[in-house]
Amino acid sequence: MKRIVILGAGESGVGTATLAKKQNFEVFVSDFGTIHDRYKSVLDEAEIQWEEKGHTEELVLNADVVVKSPGIPDHAPIVKRIIAKGIKVISEIEFAYHFNSELSIAITGSNGKTTTTMLTYKLLKEGGLDVGLAGNIGDSYAGQVANHPDKSYVLELSSFQLDGIEEFRPNIAVLTNLSPDHLDRYNYKYSNYIDSKFRITMNQTAEDYFIYDYDDKEIQQWLKNHSIKAKALPFSLYSKLDEGAYVEEENIIVTMDKETIVLPIEELGVEGLHNVKNAMAATTIAHLKKIRKEKIRESLSDFQGVEHRLEKVLKVDNVQYINDSKATNINATFFALESMKTPAVWIVGGVDKGNDYNELMALVREKVKSIVCLGVDNTKIRESYENVVDSFVEVQSMKEAVRVAKSLAESGDTVLLSPACASFDLFKNYEDRGHQFKEEVHNL
Repeated sequence: MKRIVILGAGESGVGTATLAKKQNFEVFVSDFGTIHDRYKSVLDEAEIQWEEKGHTEELVLNADVVVKSPGIPDHAPIVKRIIAKGIKVISEIEFAYHFNSELSIAITGSNGKTTTTMLTYKLLKEGGLDVGLAGNIGDSYAGQVANHPDKSYVLELSSFQLDGIEEFRPNIAVLTNLSPDHLDRYNYKYSNYIDSKFRITMNQTAEDYFIYDYDDKEIQQWLKNHSIKAKALPFSLYSKLDEGAYVEEENIIVTMDKETIVLPIEELGVEGLHNVKNAMAATTIAHLKKIRKEKIRESLSDFQGVEHRLEKVLKVDNVQYINDSKATNINATFFALESMKTPAVWIVGGVDKGNDYNELMALVREKVKSIVCLGVDNTKIRESYENVVDSFVEVQSMKEAVRVAKSLAESGDTVLLSPACASFDLFKNYEDRGHQFKEEVHNL
């Protein structure tokens, strides 16, 4: 019997433990922090050994294989010791893949991956396919494979999850776009992060598909310098393509295998150019999976988008409040600002991940009248924009941010929370930040 040690007892770790136990592994779960009571009871019920608040080395370093949570960096002391001992370290995605009889659809990218994943799942599910939804969303992939090993899954994957794969091979892989993100985990080298994202296609064969943003310069550059085996299907807002998806006269055109689908952009249930791209990627997948055109159109038109991603919260005194808390990098905020149709009061700030604020300068000049800066350290944002907008106010709480934004907004304006930064200085995570924003807007 093989011994598997799982580091981290969150959704991913506990799902892996459940699957490993079902596959007759000797399982041990070790968490450096405290384990949530809900997960403790799952582990106890399955008679899986666990520990919290630290790692007991003799119980960890005797593993045949270690599955680590994507949140644990490679430079963590325990991980360094595991690697030094020559023990294989993989991700939940890699482990579960070997027990999943159907090849999956895997979606990654700096932005848009959640929306594209949700939309793809909706198109396939409503089109009559028996598919699961996992990865960065909802219940863990491993936990679902434990109960439904013969399903095909739509997986949203982060670069951290892809770092831990060896043989994982999706039938359809999607790379929505690239922009600098999480560089603190990649020695501050953008090229390392890009290579990490492209791991999604490394095991694909000529029978598989790789769908990507043709307009993305970094993706194009990487593909020039590397070869992939999968059939490439690009999507573009600006170029007409022989095969793939593109925009022509306010329609999305998807063309492949001498078949064409035409979808009017105005029928999409979500707004913004970035959502046109997400829809192109999802529609390409649905077409590959033989979903009927009518069904695709119907599902696209009633898709309401994802919470915390350009989510319309409320109109107060004819001012629209929009929650885009999921925008944790410059690229995501770029699309948010680009989609603004009225003067914007922009709430921005948080933990800076190496942002270049000049990339937003033209949009800020064009769209933003006032900035409310919400973060512990706002120096970079202040230096970039203080002299570009009518008013620039720094605050330390969401309540204050929303109140100040209300005082700066006039009838017909938009208040946009699109932080371009991580949330960990003042909030638990971007969801907490988004929920607090919505709560304060409802309190106005």
